[in-house]
Amino acid sequence: MHDIEPHFKWRDRYIASEDERSPFRGRVYDEFKFTNKIYNYFIHPQWDEFGSATLYLKILAVDYNESYAIIELIGEWNDCLSNDIMFLKREIIDQLVPYGITKFVLICENVLNFHGSDDCYYEEWYDDIKDEGGWICLLNTLQHVEEEMKSTQLQYFINFGEEFNDINWRPHRPKVLFSAIDALVNGMVKRLTF
Repeated sequence: MHDIEPHFKWRDRYIASEDERSPFRGRVYDEFKFTNKIYNYFIHPQWDEFGSATLYLKILAVDYNESYAIIELIGEWNDCLSNDIMFLKREIIDQLVPYGITKFVLICENVLNFHGSDDCYYEEWYDDIKDEGGWICLLNTLQHVEEEMKSTQLQYFINFGEEFNDINWRPHRPKVLFSAIDALVNGMVKRLTF
C-alpha cells in the first residue's frame, strides 16, 4: 500500500497545501517518513488524514469559479464503527462549501471496503448543495463497495454505479473530467467515452 500515491499529474494546476482556502493549507509533507496506516500497512505520506483511522484522501483539484472539487480516497470507509462520513463532512466538505464548492467528484477506486450506518450526513451534505445545483459523484467504486452503499440507501443523495465506473480519468485535465462528469450527472450523456 505504501507505493500507492495520490494522483500527482495535476499539481501544476492545484496543490491543496498552497491553497489559502483549503483545509490542508500550510501542510508540510515528509516524503521519507511513513506514519499513517491502513490495515497495519503503511500508506504513502502524500495522503492526507482528516480524522478517520482508516480512510485518507487527497484533494486533487478545486476550481472556485466552476464550483467543483475532485478528491481521491484510499482505505476503508467505515461509517458503522468510526463514522467516517462525519469526519469527511465536518473536516473537508464543510470547509469547502462556504467558498462556493457545490460539486464533488470522489475517486473511490482505492476504497477497499465500505461499512454503512445511516444516511444522515449524506442527506445533510446533499441539502447543503442542492439549491445551488450541486451534486456528489463517486467514480470507480468497487462492486462490493457499491452494493453496501446501495444497501445503506446512499443513491438518494450521491451519484454512483455502473455509469460512473471504469472511467479512465487520469489522462484528462481536471476541467475536462469535471465537465464530463457534470454532463453525466445531469443526464446530458448516458456514458462517458474517454
